[in-house]
Amino acid sequence: MTPSDESQLSSVRLLQLTDTHLFAPQDGCLLSVNTQESFHAVVAEIVAQGQRFDALLATGDISQDHTEASYEKFVAGIEPLALPCYWLPGNHDYKPCMNSVVSSPLIEDVTHVLLGDKWQVVLLDSQVVGVPHGRLSDAQLEFLDRMLSTYSDRHTLVLLHHHPLLVNSAWLDQHSLKDADEFWNVVEKHDNVRAVLCGHIHQELDEMRNGVRVLATPSTCVQFKPNSNEFALDIRSPGWRELELKQDGSLHTEVKRLTNGSFRPDFNAEGY
Repeated sequence: MTPSDESQLSSVRLLQLTDTHLFAPQDGCLLSVNTQESFHAVVAEIVAQGQRFDALLATGDISQDHTEASYEKFVAGIEPLALPCYWLPGNHDYKPCMNSVVSSPLIEDVTHVLLGDKWQVVLLDSQVVGVPHGRLSDAQLEFLDRMLSTYSDRHTLVLLHHHPLLVNSAWLDQHSLKDADEFWNVVEKHDNVRAVLCGHIHQELDEMRNGVRVLATPSTCVQFKPNSNEFALDIRSPGWRELELKQDGSLHTEVKRLTNGSFRPDFNAEGY
């Protein structure tokens, strides 16, 4: 085995799905996109590609209608992936119903995961009940600080739903992570955070802040048009993100999408 082969085997490969916005009824649509059908199409394409992954990350807005049935649909929908799933709530999620399905063997109801020999994942809850923007409570910030200190020898991937950087889109940025400076103050106290991964903005983002990579990922249903101050939908298709966490702390990642033209939304919509 060559050194490159050994490095490939020791890396951790992750799959991110986000903002599925599932409904209990089979015909449930968000902006004219049937979210169950688009979700199933994404999973089917991932399975067809035949890539190896170690775990699935689901970064919120799993449900659109708050029902227990919508979360059961998510669990059933990820079964073909045969991966442990680590998830967290988004602004549209209803945690009592979300928690009702954690008995599934696929759902790992945890907020901290050690992956491989060199990495940890910290999952944060940025939900503020009843509003679309996010915040991290003092308890969440203290938890992040404690995990970064306790496992200071591990490279860290931090997960949350809301975007902690503004994205040059006024309507989305009003729904960002409020008091993001407090989050970054904790992150920048330490030197082991390699990336922050979120959902919420229904588009791809890949930026650096003081040596930390900030990533957001397309929704499995509707896409929001980047750099638009008013609500606007994008023509791009549903997608997902693949990540490879390497032993040396570097991270390789790629966003993939369904075929162009798949699951086109109602472009005349003025909001949702």
